[in-house]
Amino acid sequence: MHSRRALLYMPGDDRRKIEKSTTLGVDSICMDMEDGVAVNKKAEARAVISQAIKELEFGSSERCIRINSIGSGFEKDDLASALMAEPDSIVVPKIETAEQVKWVSEQIESYELSNKLNLGSIRLMIGLETAKGILNLKEIAEADRRLEAMIFGGEDYAASVGAIRTKDATELLYARQAVVAACAANDLQAIDIVFIDFKDKEGLRVEAQQGAGFGFSGKQVIHPNQVQVTQEAFTPSEESIAYAKRVIESFEASQREGKGAYALDGRMIDMPLLKNAQKVLARAKAAGKI
Repeated sequence: MHSRRALLYMPGDDRRKIEKSTTLGVDSICMDMEDGVAVNKKAEARAVISQAIKELEFGSSERCIRINSIGSGFEKDDLASALMAEPDSIVVPKIETAEQVKWVSEQIESYELSNKLNLGSIRLMIGLETAKGILNLKEIAEADRRLEAMIFGGEDYAASVGAIRTKDATELLYARQAVVAACAANDLQAIDIVFIDFKDKEGLRVEAQQGAGFGFSGKQVIHPNQVQVTQEAFTPSEESIAYAKRVIESFEASQREGKGAYALDGRMIDMPLLKNAQKVLARAKAAGKI
């Protein structure tokens, strides 16, 4: 599964910005046909994205295309164009039902079969941005094996429930943690909210570290300035990697000696802490640190 510490949105009708994104070393580049593009520029965005994917070198960055939402009237043309570009992943915003996930996956599978691609070669990520989407989380998360990640859209969710957005995002707490739980239960990645003020690096750092602490795999970003801070927040520190290794090694030693829980550095170590240590090392490996 691709490492998605930072998922950077670039307006699909702006070739210059897409070119810039390929130089940033960002984990995932999401070329946008939806919110980042004016209604009268949708067709242009499709064309620009198709050419960019053919002509640009993205390095290790994941190439994603976000189409417009199901029911927008743009989704069929968007998806047809996106599939012909053969990106790494399709992102579908504002998902509210399992049926919508299945419909998109069926369209992708049909394209893969007719073009002799390996089944599952084009991945699927979805946006959860409404009260209905959050209430249907369980069914959505279980809808299709192609699904790899769920992206929580805080601004749209707040609008859908009538909440007032605040800097500490307490109004989003329930939904953010619900997304993490649904993803963890189904081995999916959870991608956290956008931090709107791209000039406030300290505010971004605090929110990104909070999201990582909640269990999110990564975060949406909207400006190149946000990439490094976000990647750092979702990458385990050298100290936490070293401690996780000690936990795993000492746990294995205690098991060989027939012991159950035991003490390490004054803390009791048991199975939940072992699992947490294993997750730290998995995140570090995905980030290329081990």
